[in-house]
Amino acid sequence: MSRQLYLIDASVYVFRAWFSIPDTVVDGGGHPANAVFGFGTFLCDLIEGRAPSHVLCAFDESLRSSFRNELYPAYKANRPPPPPDLERQFGVCRELASALGMPALGSIRYEADDLIGSAAQRFRGEGFSMVYVTADKDYVQLMEAGDAWWDVARDRWLDVDGAAEKVGVRPEQVADFLALAGDSVDNIPGVPGVGPKSAGALLGALDTLEGLYDQLEAVLDVGMRGAARIHRLLAAHREQAFLSRELSRIRRDAPLDCETGDLAWGGIDVGRLEMLDLPQQLRSRCRRLAERPAADATAAVVT
Repeated sequence: MSRQLYLIDASVYVFRAWFSIPDTVVDGGGHPANAVFGFGTFLCDLIEGRAPSHVLCAFDESLRSSFRNELYPAYKANRPPPPPDLERQFGVCRELASALGMPALGSIRYEADDLIGSAAQRFRGEGFSMVYVTADKDYVQLMEAGDAWWDVARDRWLDVDGAAEKVGVRPEQVADFLALAGDSVDNIPGVPGVGPKSAGALLGALDTLEGLYDQLEAVLDVGMRGAARIHRLLAAHREQAFLSRELSRIRRDAPLDCETGDLAWGGIDVGRLEMLDLPQQLRSRCRRLAERPAADATAAVVT
């Protein structure tokens, strides 16, 4: 049985804590620490509940500076920058993840999903299967047999077949699907007038974006409603479709500042923990957790 590597989409859980926990939760200096408290609680729950033998966190630090912004300046332009207090707490969360024994990666050029995709690419060859800890369906494109997608808030686990059923296409088709249907969350344009249902039907018939454009006339014979209109839209927006795929495809070649040995959870660095200004309740819990022995390689395997 392969070892499992838990790949945590950290920013999802920092934002969730920021919006769901009141800012009356403060650190020792009286500063709001709601995001830190929620994120730290999530990590402690994960360590206690799943005892991951190998784990990595990735943070988004490239809201306006990723390579995707160079390709398409409007990428994620619909998202406001985080307020200064949340930005401050993001820094504490990254330091907290490191203190809790987890590599905490970030990049101003690559997004968290690129770092996670690159980690999956690198470490799969070393005998790991992946547990993608996220609520983002885009991660389905990284999944292979033996992997799992875990939405912690709903405690929903999906294997590769369940994930494909959830998004409506095979994992390797997800980027092509978004190239056609677009993604309003990330401001990816796709092909105007082609929605998710049409995108799924097109890929079901012609498999890939290249296959679709190599056989564009075959769209007229797919048997879908409005085929002539969709054919015209596809022809008119070919360049935009391929750009949208480049924006939606998770990179797997980002540089990583960690090696296999860094992934093994070896317990909490109490010295680093004590240097952080944390809410007292969270600090107390982390101290208790520090007394727990490191997970062994057989712990918490998903069945």
